[in-house]
Amino acid sequence: MASEQVVSTPMPHAESKPGRNLKQELRRAGRRHQRSTLLLILPVFALVFAFFALPIAGLLTGAVNSPEYQQNFPRSAAIIEQEGGFNEAFYAALYADIRAADEARAVGKVGRRLNQDTAGFSTMLKKAARKSRKTVPAEGEHKAWFKSVDKRWVDARYQAALTRAAPAYTDFFLLKSLDLKRNADGDLTLVDEKKRLFVDVFLRTLTISFGVTVLCCLLGYPLAWTMVQASPKWRNVLLLGVLFPFWTSLLVRTAAWVIVLQKEGPINTLLVSSGLVDAPLTLVFNRFGVFVALTHILLPFLVLPLYSVMKTIPKDYMRAAKSLGARPVYAFFTAYFPQTLPGLSAGAILVFIMSIGYYITPALLGGPKDQMISYFIAFYTNNTINWGLASALALNLLIVTLVLYALYQRITGGNRVSLGA
Repeated sequence: MASEQVVSTPMPHAESKPGRNLKQELRRAGRRHQRSTLLLILPVFALVFAFFALPIAGLLTGAVNSPEYQQNFPRSAAIIEQEGGFNEAFYAALYADIRAADEARAVGKVGRRLNQDTAGFSTMLKKAARKSRKTVPAEGEHKAWFKSVDKRWVDARYQAALTRAAPAYTDFFLLKSLDLKRNADGDLTLVDEKKRLFVDVFLRTLTISFGVTVLCCLLGYPLAWTMVQASPKWRNVLLLGVLFPFWTSLLVRTAAWVIVLQKEGPINTLLVSSGLVDAPLTLVFNRFGVFVALTHILLPFLVLPLYSVMKTIPKDYMRAAKSLGARPVYAFFTAYFPQTLPGLSAGAILVFIMSIGYYITPALLGGPKDQMISYFIAFYTNNTINWGLASALALNLLIVTLVLYALYQRITGGNRVSLGA
């Protein structure tokens, strides 16, 4: 009987060392690729951070940071924050602060800051500084000395303004940008009705921006559709017409609309000569002129994203819908229009956000009641040098824009804004 022969089969071994080395090399290569990519984009991020993010952050902090009084009048500011009273010790410290600030030529800076709260402080400080060069109040007579300079130094309204200006961080500018203020007890109240301005301006800005966005959608959608349906030759001509405004200065375009829409302009001349109107219409320096010019300027920003999306939609969809019995209008709104919503949404958001920030066009073509919030930001930055209020208005505008965009994203599910990629 033949003996059984046992054949041994090799047992499976663990992964060989060369395989493990290959995986490690792939990981190292991936990490090297990531590091090289980061090094390439790092200069761009550094440039954006240094010259874009930091200046904007510095501007926005001015909405709550107002250290002028505390830096130049540190003695009286400390007494206000610690004791909260306007006793003899406070006025003695205030006298010492005025003398030091007068020698450092910083009285005007504090006067401008206090004037932003309550008018008259600049004059009061200058009078006190001039008198402090000649007379020194006796011990215990500092309050009486300030009262002899100007009775407003002991007035409760002006003392409340000093209390608001003493801390380095304050909500004064933010409240003022919302037509609010704090009364003598520290409670929030509305400012006087004649001084309420900024809430109406914010609503006006949103109204104008929304109206311009709607007009751009109504005019831009047919134009983009026509560009897609046209032959290559006419498509290039239409695309050139859309891009042409980008090659013209904003001031030139705005000034051109002033000429076109004025009472002696070509539009009014044509209307009067054709007998459609008896007298020239007022088409400029009002809300109509603002809408016309902003729509003309911002229309390309809606047409181009919409055109890029429409160009990728196959024409077979419409033909298929019609072949299945759908009427042309029904086929358009069920088979074609939903596919263009990403481009329409992207263009509408772009137009809305850009129109919020325009101020040259409304300033040149609009009336006093047509100015948008960006005009007031520029006014308080360049004319009155009120950086605190300008920063507060800019911060409110940024918050409103972000809230509206987040609300839009939530409504649309976050999947409607794209450029067709």
